[in-house]
Amino acid sequence: MSAAQPGPVGVPRKPVSRGTLALATVAVGFTAADTYVVVLALLDMMQGVGLSPDQLQRAAPIISGFLLGYVAILPLIGRLADMRGRLPVLSACLIGFALGSLVTGLAPDMPTLVTGRFLQGVGAGGLVPATLALVADRYPPERRGLPLGLVSGAQETGALLGPLLGAAVLAVADWRVIFALNLVVGLGLAVLLRWSAGPVRDRRRPDRLSAVLLVLLTAGVVVLWYPPGPLYSDLTVGLLWVPLVPGGGDWVTPLGLVVLALAVGLVVRLRTAADPLLDVRGWAASLRQADVSGALLLAAALGAVVLAFSTTDPKLEAMSARGWWFLALGAAALAGLVFHLRRSPAPLVPRGALRHRAAWGSLVVSLLIGGALIAALVDVPIFARTTIYPDSQLGAALVLVRFLVTVPVGAVVGGWLVHRLAPGPVAATGMVLAALSFVAMARWDAGALESWTSTAALLVGGLGFGLAVAPVTAAVLDATPAAVHGLAASLTVVARSVGMLLGASGLTTLGLRRYYALQADLPDPATVCADGTARCDAWTDLLREAALSQERTVFAGAAVLALLAAVAALVLLRGTRARVGSVLVGTTPGGDSHPSASPTDGR
Repeated sequence: MSAAQPGPVGVPRKPVSRGTLALATVAVGFTAADTYVVVLALLDMMQGVGLSPDQLQRAAPIISGFLLGYVAILPLIGRLADMRGRLPVLSACLIGFALGSLVTGLAPDMPTLVTGRFLQGVGAGGLVPATLALVADRYPPERRGLPLGLVSGAQETGALLGPLLGAAVLAVADWRVIFALNLVVGLGLAVLLRWSAGPVRDRRRPDRLSAVLLVLLTAGVVVLWYPPGPLYSDLTVGLLWVPLVPGGGDWVTPLGLVVLALAVGLVVRLRTAADPLLDVRGWAASLRQADVSGALLLAAALGAVVLAFSTTDPKLEAMSARGWWFLALGAAALAGLVFHLRRSPAPLVPRGALRHRAAWGSLVVSLLIGGALIAALVDVPIFARTTIYPDSQLGAALVLVRFLVTVPVGAVVGGWLVHRLAPGPVAATGMVLAALSFVAMARWDAGALESWTSTAALLVGGLGFGLAVAPVTAAVLDATPAAVHGLAASLTVVARSVGMLLGASGLTTLGLRRYYALQADLPDPATVCADGTARCDAWTDLLREAALSQERTVFAGAAVLALLAAVAALVLLRGTRARVGSVLVGTTPGGDSHPSASPTDGR
């Protein structure tokens, strides 16, 4: 039996069923796949908006736009999940993800494509903390380890299947079909999640008018951006695509105005219907209570980190050309955030919410885990391209699959172990395994990937990272009041994402220094190659060995980060099991204290 969810003032609410939690978990896994779906579709997406394959640097916003939405807005979404309820936020995130998929799939140009990816990032990122908080609401601390592991396992499985799904779709259809599938599945999950949480009588009378308006709106956008040839060229019907204002865009055409009217009608219907498909009422008040000013300052700081480190090629440089400017702006936003949090009567991060060592310690451990993890995600495929798959991006990606396949297994096992052991030792064990894996990778030679030992190292590394995921999440949820579980979970996800960005920068810097040091000792290629093909080939082998030495340096640095994460887990995550069953005190938006307060998940 599930425990009833208390409302903001301790009023019992309807328990969340296993079916609802399962749907939320599936949604997390499905949207996680979209995080990596562009690995194989990126070149096709570039060509779809007018970029050529040699303009790869201009495509960086396709990646950074998603990351910006995933990271920068996450704390605000986590806080809204605490204040407004988990299920309304989950539904809103799925609708936002579906809308972003629609915009991405129909994007006629680069700005529209980046906007769609940003919306997808917001929706996909917001699902994670809301679902983790839903697990914490339903299960007591001593029983939530395995469910947390299952949610994390679903997320990691999605990351594994994303590139494979993209490859399967691209084999038979255009890249836009990927996002059409996202749209259909996202909307379907939102509807199922909404109906699974309501009384039986509500499931028999869905908001048909909202559904009709949504279908018409989607069809209108499709026809607006991709008009049927015969209609578009017709002298009469074609006037629907002619701007009413000279030089105006699609939105000032008669058809564009109809689409806008449908959008307004849908919003009005959602605000006025007795049982809307998505309850949008009261969001403005919730945003005000959630401290939008603090959220914007934090988003600016996090966004600066994303833009500084995600708009560059990690094989070539550690930071973008404007990276230091972004970091300066981020530092200013962070200083403003600290000042704001000290003075605000209702700050984004309630005072004392992270006062326990295990609460803020979980963020430190997550940061270190992310810094080590990025080395596997980025440099294992690079190593494969440098050695056995120089001309096959797919082959290099399949090498990474050897690592990713055991991450969800480790996540479930780690969650199961937390039922019996303290989170700190479990997470530390996982990171020690990851460190040993990286030590083995740091000894790889040019033929290493053809040996079973490389596969063993990758499998052990993935298992280790998976083992650490659920314990860290369990620790932060154990050590924080239920009234801020959504915020705490979101900060943990943000810490790991920021760790990945910083780790990519720091480890790349170390690797490049090693590469340039070795390259400087090589003779002039023009002189060497002038003496014959054999000597030129030997010089090429030396240059490749320098590149491999760069990757080995990265793996060695990642091993150090993994060991630091293990030590931090042992030291900082102590004491969470001792708090199981104790009463944690949270605060309502109005400032009233209440034991173990959890938001209502009513509609």
